[in-house]
Amino acid sequence: MARLLRTQTGKTKCCSLHTVAFLLIILVLVLFGWNVSPVLWGQWLRAPPKPLQLRQGALASPSGSPSPAFHGDGWRALPGPPSSTVTFSTSFPSTGFPSLRSVMQGIRKAGADRNDVLVLTPWLAPIVWEGTFNTDILNEQFRLRNTTIGLTVFAIRKYVVFLELFLQTAEKHFMVGHRVTYYVFTDRPAAVPRVPLGEGRRVVVLEVLGGPRWQDVSMQRMVVISRFCKQRFLREVDYLVCADVDMKFRDHVGVEILSPLFGTLHPSFYGAARKDFTYERRPRSQAHIPRDQGDFYYMGALFGGSVAEVHRLTSACHQAMAIDQANGIEAVWHDESHLNRYLLDHKPTKVLSPEYLWDQQLLGWPRVMKKLRFVAVPKNHQDIRAT
Repeated sequence: MARLLRTQTGKTKCCSLHTVAFLLIILVLVLFGWNVSPVLWGQWLRAPPKPLQLRQGALASPSGSPSPAFHGDGWRALPGPPSSTVTFSTSFPSTGFPSLRSVMQGIRKAGADRNDVLVLTPWLAPIVWEGTFNTDILNEQFRLRNTTIGLTVFAIRKYVVFLELFLQTAEKHFMVGHRVTYYVFTDRPAAVPRVPLGEGRRVVVLEVLGGPRWQDVSMQRMVVISRFCKQRFLREVDYLVCADVDMKFRDHVGVEILSPLFGTLHPSFYGAARKDFTYERRPRSQAHIPRDQGDFYYMGALFGGSVAEVHRLTSACHQAMAIDQANGIEAVWHDESHLNRYLLDHKPTKVLSPEYLWDQQLLGWPRVMKKLRFVAVPKNHQDIRAT
């Protein structure tokens, strides 16, 4: 921490002190002004970790029957402390910190509306659920900054069939009222559909080659996004959101997700014990995470942040995958495994709940999910992944 507070000349760095002070203020407000159960915090901080049940039957479907995809004892907070060095980002927006009034309003709203789920990580990053943010306040803040958001999506080979629905639903629900550039990476530019766009929104088609396997296409994203961050994204947009194309927007996905670095909780593992996460467990891989480490399991289908942070993330993951390839090993879940390793070492400044990444066909609609915002499109995986 001392290194964060000093410049290379040994003088105290004012902006870093502001950062620490801001974090301490948030901690005090959270502990004393936010209705977060002490049991939840104790669960995170106590060792050895044990599973904690937040509410019996919290994952029951609207009809009352429990979801078969999760444990019968309900939706549980991940136990145990974080197990790697925390890397705080100090790259706050140039307009400065949010006002104390907006912070207090957000905290009061979150405390009043959501005491059934974990809404803050141990490193003080918010976990975004319905009821934990004020859309009007956030929209005004980002409009004043004249923020432009880039949304990257890869429509390679047969996956181009999902693009029209993806764009149509994005126009209805994604960053409505803000400037958006859709960056469509495809090997079939002529097949990109023309979708009516709102004011200040555009589609940019970028031609790329497809890999021989779907795994190669998935891993290719990291190097392509990294390269284009440097070539054009840094000049054109303020934030990047990286999403899978075989999805659709079902409800509001707005500026509440924006942060220097964010990841999204995998819907199949939010209620699981850490030992059950499908991290890469082989020490030979650069994505390796030991069984006694890990915070959350993040899904590769939705992540993002500032362009600079996304550039660092994608470059690091690409370099790690290149080392693995040279050593003759491929991580168990490809780029997603490397994403999880990166977010363990570089803590995200915001975490999106499974509201932002869901498969209703597979997982139903549990009560804890007030909204389903970004959902999987039903498909035959074997057929769509075939060359």
